[in-house]
Amino acid sequence: MRYKLLCALCSGLLAALILLSLFTGKYPLRLEELLGGNELHRRVFLNLRASRTLVGAMGGFALGVSGFVYQTVFRNPLASPDIIGVSSGASAGAAAGILFFSGAAAVTVSAFLGALGAVAVVLTLSALDKTGRNSSIVLAGIAVHALAQTVLMCLKLTADPERELASIEYWIMGSLNGVSIHSLGGNLLLCLLCLIGLFLLHRQIILLSGEEGEARMLGVSVGKIRLLVLLTATLTVSSVVSLTGLISFVGLLAPHGARLLTKDNRPGTMALAGLLGGVLLLGADILARSVSAVELPVSIFTSLLGAPFLISLIGRRSS
Repeated sequence: MRYKLLCALCSGLLAALILLSLFTGKYPLRLEELLGGNELHRRVFLNLRASRTLVGAMGGFALGVSGFVYQTVFRNPLASPDIIGVSSGASAGAAAGILFFSGAAAVTVSAFLGALGAVAVVLTLSALDKTGRNSSIVLAGIAVHALAQTVLMCLKLTADPERELASIEYWIMGSLNGVSIHSLGGNLLLCLLCLIGLFLLHRQIILLSGEEGEARMLGVSVGKIRLLVLLTATLTVSSVVSLTGLISFVGLLAPHGARLLTKDNRPGTMALAGLLGGVLLLGADILARSVSAVELPVSIFTSLLGAPFLISLIGRRSS
């Protein structure tokens, strides 16, 4: 009953933010104009606001669920997409797309391929360790992260400071400003399919948080399931960040918030983490386009929430 009540409250809050997001922006939309068939209002609503709101809500949900999966599988409350190179690979891929190709679609595809390439290298390196320990994936992730950051720095050095470098830095800061109905492509479909897969694997994900010996006794093929779960979560994150750029702290904050509310690590907590992620990202995006005359990167607001929370978490663990 507690889970249902918490999920219902978060769903109601997310629904309210979705409604607010649809009518928040530099161009004022009015419901009577939309219902009256105003063509300009209709285009702004469908092509910009609706798609941006959808990415904010669904992308936040995906980041929250993926963060829950990473933290559960690695048994580390500070685990995030950075831990296996998703973010750094996407950054390097996006920078290459900005430098060598043209158009938002090319940057999105490049970021997606960069994230997948980085994770493929991480999983290949970790497979060399036949013990199948989590530590091998983490160490491989650190190495690939360092390599991707080196590639990113080299690409920045070759970029035009006035145009390309600014675009790279803005992408890294994260924003939903470039999202439109034309840029979604198959990203949201892939995201949806991966989320369905993660919820179908929720029992195995929870078992991976315990001792490996117990999981094997319960019929879980630990190595294969861990690989499948991490790959699915990585595809989920990649499909989001390739559209939005890097979004800080949502995948870290949402799972912690869900656990603080539920006091455990059950499958219902994963759904709650997704709802909280949607609330965080969509709320931050509404602030990003309304508190200033110039639209701000959304990660500014997620970081303002995330940094104090992380400091308090470290203080609580050390006390």
